[in-house]
Amino acid sequence: MIGIKVKEPERKCNDVNCPWHGHLKVRGIAITGKVVSTAMQRTVVVEKERLHYLPKYERYEKRTSRYKAHLPECIDVKKNDIVTIMECRPISKTVHFVVVSKK
Repeated sequence: MIGIKVKEPERKCNDVNCPWHGHLKVRGIAITGKVVSTAMQRTVVVEKERLHYLPKYERYEKRTSRYKAHLPECIDVKKNDIVTIMECRPISKTVHFVVVSKK
């Protein structure tokens, strides 16, 4: 158990930076978003859309945030999949999240 109610992956892995089978602790916020890139090794880019209100025009505009997340070997993810990522310690210069489940 890693602290939130998500299903544990069926496969086992030997990744040290896996919250399920390694020693990586997760904390802080959990974000659900869409995978937009899987080009890096063991890292994915997750994009989250939100609506921002503009009082002058009395309308909403879409804004996006992108997060780089570590992808453990036990989770199979492709582009356009919906995933849940959680905050962890810095794994590299830009990676501060890890993928914990695929929806």
